[in-house]
Amino acid sequence: MALPEDVLKAWEACDRTDTLSFSSAPSSVCSRWGIIPAVGVAYSGYCTRSNSLAAFMPAVLAVTVCSVQWFIIGYSLAYSEGNAIVGDLTYVFHSGVLAEPVGTIPAILFSFFQLVFQATVCAIAVGGACERGRLLPLIPFIFLWSTFVYDPLAHMVWGGGFLEDLGVLDFAGGTPVHINSGATATALSVYLSYPLFRSRKSSTRTPSHLVLHRPVNSLCQVLAMISIWGSWLAFDAGTTLAFNFKSVMALCVTNLCAASGALTWMLMTYSEVGRWSLDSCFMGAISGLIMITPAAGFIDIPTSFFFGIAGAVVCRQALRIKFTETARRWRWVDNGDTFATHCIGGILATIATGCFARKEVAGYDGATNIPGGVFFDGNVRQLGVQIVEALVGFFWSFVGSYVIYALIDCVPGFEVLAEDMDIIAGLDASQMDEETLWMPSQKYYPFADREGDVHLD
Repeated sequence: MALPEDVLKAWEACDRTDTLSFSSAPSSVCSRWGIIPAVGVAYSGYCTRSNSLAAFMPAVLAVTVCSVQWFIIGYSLAYSEGNAIVGDLTYVFHSGVLAEPVGTIPAILFSFFQLVFQATVCAIAVGGACERGRLLPLIPFIFLWSTFVYDPLAHMVWGGGFLEDLGVLDFAGGTPVHINSGATATALSVYLSYPLFRSRKSSTRTPSHLVLHRPVNSLCQVLAMISIWGSWLAFDAGTTLAFNFKSVMALCVTNLCAASGALTWMLMTYSEVGRWSLDSCFMGAISGLIMITPAAGFIDIPTSFFFGIAGAVVCRQALRIKFTETARRWRWVDNGDTFATHCIGGILATIATGCFARKEVAGYDGATNIPGGVFFDGNVRQLGVQIVEALVGFFWSFVGSYVIYALIDCVPGFEVLAEDMDIIAGLDASQMDEETLWMPSQKYYPFADREGDVHLD
């Protein structure tokens, strides 16, 4: 039998050390996968107990649907040559995506790494439907959103599109990840408050403002924070696609930024209420991680410390918007605080990267050469470039997501807003099979010696 000589020759061109560290080290692509269910766990902790399973399920849908979409067309749209907006169909069904080096690692491994990016962004974004949105419409939404929103935006920034040609500095996803997910979640939330089509015309659905409540399960937030923080270290360190000093630096600045953000948010809460808050720790760490994402390969250690502080202060103030009378009157619902953290934080991070990027730090991999940012290298143009990136990212994501969600709402059976009785009872009862195993009239009895009692087999 003839051996696949072309594939084996391409494999020989890959760097074994980089491939090994990328695929099997603690900061490997596999460990990054854990961030996707962790996002679901976090949303589950935010929601009421009667919505906890239904809030976790979108993360499962995200990783499954995105994996299929990425295999069929997503990778090609994001990372083939294409044009200024989107890639072409060169790699449809992953044709030819095997051992050819991307940097120093095989193309198929690079593809899997980028799939985790897409699925993570999607899991964050669909949180905008928590406690009000039905699960079934999310399946076509995720596929279409990945195809028409995420993949073109990733191509614009990383795949040879016009934003990359413009010279944006976006190391690990300030715009494709955070602004995109925040704007998408906001679009879903706005549509559920003001649906245009079948959800509005249904007599059993009443678009309204949800009653605000604190996160119900802090343990879920703690578990999510542990997984997300660790996975984010791997995201930023792995974005270099190689094992070098720049990846080490990205790891360190990411951790410090998350830590300073968490401490700042906790101290601000403590100064107001005189008690410590796990929710504040979680939110502060997330705001710090958001701040460092586009800048992890461009800023030094002291700058990352202040990035975390700035992210916590700004995102915490943005969080107050949803508690205002104006927000209630306009039915503003920020499920999971995605707008306040990912959207506002992502915009701040993208612009701040243009201000504080350093060409010296970018060159720690021995290859990257950038003009730097405003304050350290005097490149004022970079600030304008970053603002353009943030604006394009927000409007592309918000408008595209809103249109896709609205079109799905036009299809009979795919109404995006849950019925009133289901929202009142909690979506676990209507959307999840597991909840139906335990009816209100049933009583759990641990011993199987009384006929008719519910027990575990």
